[in-house]
Amino acid sequence: MRLFFWFSILFLGQLGAQETLFEGHIYDAKTKAPIPYVNLSFLNTLKGTSTDENGHFYLDVPTAYLEKQVHLSSLGYNDTIVTAAKLHRAKRFKMAPESFALEEVVVSKKLSKAIFLNPISSYSLSSGFASSDTPWVLALYFPNIGQQEKVLDVVTIFQRPNVAFKRDSASFRLRVYDVEPGTKKPGRDILRESMVLRTDKNQEYISVDLSDLQLKMPKGGVFIGLEWLFVPSNWYTNTYEHPISKQKVLEDRFAPTFGAVFTKNQNFRAMVYGMGEWTDFVTKSKDYAENLIPAISLKVLRN
Repeated sequence: MRLFFWFSILFLGQLGAQETLFEGHIYDAKTKAPIPYVNLSFLNTLKGTSTDENGHFYLDVPTAYLEKQVHLSSLGYNDTIVTAAKLHRAKRFKMAPESFALEEVVVSKKLSKAIFLNPISSYSLSSGFASSDTPWVLALYFPNIGQQEKVLDVVTIFQRPNVAFKRDSASFRLRVYDVEPGTKKPGRDILRESMVLRTDKNQEYISVDLSDLQLKMPKGGVFIGLEWLFVPSNWYTNTYEHPISKQKVLEDRFAPTFGAVFTKNQNFRAMVYGMGEWTDFVTKSKDYAENLIPAISLKVLRN
């Protein structure tokens, strides 16, 4: 079974709506250096983009969107909400680095026993996730079962082949969140530096060694997030038939295409972050016995 999902909703807009080039640069408020890979999302819409390696962003938007608010997000910086008109006028915008107290991870014993959570093989992939319209974060929850002390060791992320994407590689950002006690949604990112990864288009999976970071498994478990970056090197187009007009539509999309698997294990909860909030992602198998989740495996160590 070959299924592909992309995060977008189809809207029928007015033809001939006036558009504006929404463009500018994002800088660090302290160092004045440009900030790469900042995701900008128009709240309550499915419109967004990312800064490139030089902190530059640009996007054609309906002129009416300048009255909307834009959510700016980048690991290591305070999330910021600002009006699009202010960004549009200023052209240069500064983000404040996030202030946090470094937490020293003290492992009381040498941890050597490996546990694989959600083990996956490339043969078990049944579908894939691509992104369009606005940068999303796709996250999978891994529970912390048992009382033993654990540290995160290796994350393995599977991807699906995509013939529409012609470039040799694509990039994305890895996120690692703890869990908010009340909502059970992703909380703060326990990574303290932006981890942008590059994957070859013919690569079945990418493994990320986290052992040097000594990230202790939070008591409430952890969410592993995959964040799309809307940069030119990830861009490609896809043609599909509009479900109402039946006309062919050319759509912008962004690589990579992450793999997905069906599972009966209810512990693994998939969520997506977009338009400023986390929501559950629930897709059932035909018999409603399994849930579709991103193909992510996590190796932890315990004593």
